[in-house]
Amino acid sequence: MTIRIGGVPYGVGAPLLAGLDEHDGVELVQAPPTELIAQLRQRRLDAALVSSIEAVRQPGYAVAAGLGIACREEIRSVRAFRRRGRAIRTIGLDRSSATSVALLRLLLANVHVDAVAHGVSFESIQPTLEPDRMPHDLVLLIGDPGLHAHAGEREVWDLGRQWKEWTGLPFVFALWVLAEGANPDAVLPLLHRARARGRQRGAIDGTEGAAHYDLDDRDLRGLCRFWDECRALGFADQPDPPFLD
Repeated sequence: MTIRIGGVPYGVGAPLLAGLDEHDGVELVQAPPTELIAQLRQRRLDAALVSSIEAVRQPGYAVAAGLGIACREEIRSVRAFRRRGRAIRTIGLDRSSATSVALLRLLLANVHVDAVAHGVSFESIQPTLEPDRMPHDLVLLIGDPGLHAHAGEREVWDLGRQWKEWTGLPFVFALWVLAEGANPDAVLPLLHRARARGRQRGAIDGTEGAAHYDLDDRDLRGLCRFWDECRALGFADQPDPPFLD
């Protein structure tokens, strides 16, 4: 029986994916988080490294405890680029990550509310390395494009840092989410071995140490705060999932 595991195709996920494609009986599927979410909901994947908000958007999920993609200060690979000197009326969203979109909307509603015009509009965009050429007042980019984009004349918001300044807590961008019916005894050891190999091999994520992958109690507090804020604004409606050791 083949175990199908989904992972992100960005450098930031490398420390959690090391060697998964080397296992007999394991198929590693790499795609942007939103595509992995669709496959996870269809139970075409046993587990996937996906946006942390997904864990509270559908019933039946479980989460691998202690593993994820998080930051204590900046994250560097999730950034929004604001045109200076005007209210935010149009926002271009790289929708590859549902968590990043939700986090940006939380920040707009709670931190930057005075900068947002009435009737602001959102539009999906293709990732770009030149956000200053986009017509939108604010452009959200994630993953490798977010990491390497040139700001030009725009103000840069690192969403991890903005969350920390707002809440005082770390932010968890991604988790290993297990589909309903997946066998944790088969899946969890694979995920922990991959993390151990990532450490041994010195897997490079491109964030220069901004991201971390072993989650502690403080990360969990930040994650639960994020879930609570999302439920409060109607971005999610499920209770916290079980965490599996």
